[in-house]
Amino acid sequence: MLILGSTSPRRRELLSELGVEFAVHTAEVDEDVITTPDPADNVLGRARLKGEVLGGALRDTKDRDSWILTADTTVAVDRQILNKPADFGEAWEMLSLLRGRWHQVYTALVFYRAGKTVERVVETAVEMRPYTADEMKSYIQSGDPFDKAGGYAIQHPQFRPVKQISGCYTSVVGLPLCHVRDVLSDLQPDEPLKDGKISGQNLQSCRLCQLRFAEKSR
Repeated sequence: MLILGSTSPRRRELLSELGVEFAVHTAEVDEDVITTPDPADNVLGRARLKGEVLGGALRDTKDRDSWILTADTTVAVDRQILNKPADFGEAWEMLSLLRGRWHQVYTALVFYRAGKTVERVVETAVEMRPYTADEMKSYIQSGDPFDKAGGYAIQHPQFRPVKQISGCYTSVVGLPLCHVRDVLSDLQPDEPLKDGKISGQNLQSCRLCQLRFAEKSR
């Protein structure tokens, strides 16, 4: 059985779309020890750390031979990393910085089992619409930004902050399902997977070839 190392309800919901059997386990991780300034390396380091810590925690359990999937997402603009805002002021600064311009969203995936890993980093370009100050205030007061990198959710039904993207929609939500499906097809070939649909997009025909990602196995 696959282990999802995340408390994110969005990642649990997305992974469920593939029809794969999985359990959720998490371990306490201090992500702030990863200080690499490059956003792709930073997000990969965070996801890798989660996998290693959780793998250690499960070493003496019945799940020790299961693949563990961990992920991390960050937003970057002008190479500046924007993680989750801590308060109203930080959320306001982030949304103001992003308003009406392009930025990058990086999501790292790490599949970990007994010291072996398969890793990918997915980069998606996102253009924000020129939302108003009143819209920003209302959205921040809703409390939605505070558990999201960059202080926004692309899928928020009222705020709808994004004008267009180039790349993977589900990666911006927090879990690039086409990549997850691609890796799981190799790691668990006997596990049947659904094609799934997110916002009307059939994952089997997702534009995987148009995404820029790095894969490392060790």
